[in-house]
Amino acid sequence: MIAPRPFDFCAAPFYLSSVALLTTAPAAEEITLGQRRTLIAASLGWMLDAFDVMLYAVVLASVARELGMTKAAAGLLNTLTLIASGLGGLGFGFIADRIGRTRALMLAILTYSLCSLGSGLSTSVLMLAVFRFIMGLGMGGEWNTGATLVAETWPTRLRARALAIVQSSWAIGYALAVVTGWACTQLLHWDWRRVFFVGVLPALVTFWILRDVPESELWQAQHGAAKNESDAVGFNDLVFGAHARNTIALLLMILFGMFGWWGLFTWLPTFLTASVAQGGRGFNPSTMTWMLVTVNLAGMFPGYVSFAWFADHLGRRRAVMLFTFLAAVFVPLYSLAHDVTTLTLLGMPVAFFGTGFFSGSGLIGSEIFPTRVRARALGLTYNGARMLSAAAPYTIGYVADHRGLSWAFLLCALSFMLAACAAALLPETKGKALA
Repeated sequence: MIAPRPFDFCAAPFYLSSVALLTTAPAAEEITLGQRRTLIAASLGWMLDAFDVMLYAVVLASVARELGMTKAAAGLLNTLTLIASGLGGLGFGFIADRIGRTRALMLAILTYSLCSLGSGLSTSVLMLAVFRFIMGLGMGGEWNTGATLVAETWPTRLRARALAIVQSSWAIGYALAVVTGWACTQLLHWDWRRVFFVGVLPALVTFWILRDVPESELWQAQHGAAKNESDAVGFNDLVFGAHARNTIALLLMILFGMFGWWGLFTWLPTFLTASVAQGGRGFNPSTMTWMLVTVNLAGMFPGYVSFAWFADHLGRRRAVMLFTFLAAVFVPLYSLAHDVTTLTLLGMPVAFFGTGFFSGSGLIGSEIFPTRVRARALGLTYNGARMLSAAAPYTIGYVADHRGLSWAFLLCALSFMLAACAAALLPETKGKALA
C-alpha cells in the first residue's frame, strides 16, 4: 500500500472528483492510490497547461496595444503556439514511448512553465513569438503523455470517466487564467509581463511527479521488446498502413473541432470587451471576467465531465457527433447576442458542447491504437490537429478586422459541423480493452 503524501491532500479536488465521478461500490474498490496519482498528475498538467496558454488570451489586448500589433498579428502569435504544439505532441509522443510516460510529462510541464516566464521578459514581438513557439512544444507534449498514462493505468470500464476528468481540468485552468489576469491587472495593477511570471509556478508540480507518480505498467511490460522495429514499423502503420484510416478520421475530427474552439475562445475576451463600434459588446473587464468564469465552470467543466456518460451510453462516436453538432447550432446564436444575460446563458451550451467533445479525442485514440505507438498516435492526431488548426486565431482575427467578430464566429460554427461529419468515419470502440 502506498502511503499518502502531503501533496496528495493539496490535490484534494481531483481526489474528490475521482471518488464522486468514478463512483459505485465496485468501482471504488478498483481504484488504487497509484491510479489516483496518475489521474491527478495528468489533470494538474493539463489544467496548468490551459492556465499558461490562456493567460495570453486574457492579456491579449494589452500585449497588442503595447507592442503595436493588429488583431491579425496578435492572433498569429497564438497560431505559432498551436503549430509548435503539433510538433511538440509528435516529438513528445516519441519521447514518451522511449523513456516513459511520467518523465515525458515532467519535461513537457517544465517546458511550458519556463516559457511563460520568458514571455513576460519579452521586449519585442519576435522575442515573444519565440517563447510562445517553444511553449507550444511543451503544451503539445503534455496532453498526449498525460492522457496515455491515464488510459494505460485505469481499468477499461472506468477509462471514459477518468479521461473525462483529465480533459475537464482544462476548464479549471482557463477559469484560473481569467481570474488571475483580472486580479493581477485590476486589483494589483500589474502589467501583462508580470501576469506571465505567475505561469512559471506549474514547474513545481514536476517535483511531486518525480517522487510519487508511478510509471505505466503496460508501457513497462512492452518497453524494450523490439524497440527499433516498433519505431520503424509503428509510425508508418499510423500514416500509411493498417491504422491510416483511423488516424486520418480522428485527425480530421479533432482538427475541425479545434479550429472552431481556438477561433472562438481565443477571441472571446476581446469580443466581450471591445467597443460596439469595433464589433464587440463593450463590457468592462470585471464583467467579462465573471462571465467567462461562469461559462467555463457552468458550461465547459460539466461538458467535459458529462461526455463520459454520453460515451458510455450512446457510444464514443455518436457522443462526439452529438456534441459537435449542437456546438454548431449554438455558436451562431451566441454571436448574435448582445446583453449580459443572453450571452451568459447561451455561452453555457456553447462551452458545454463546444469543448466537452474533446473528452472523446483521447478516449477514442487510446482505444483504437496499440500500446507500442499509443503516445505518438495521440501526439500525431491531437497535436497534429492542433498544429493544422493553428490558422484559426489568425483567420478569425483577419476576418474580424474586415467584417467583425460576430460574422467571423460563423466560421467556427461551420467548423464544428465538419467535425461532426468527420466523427461519423470513426469506428466504435466502447468497451474495448487496451492491447
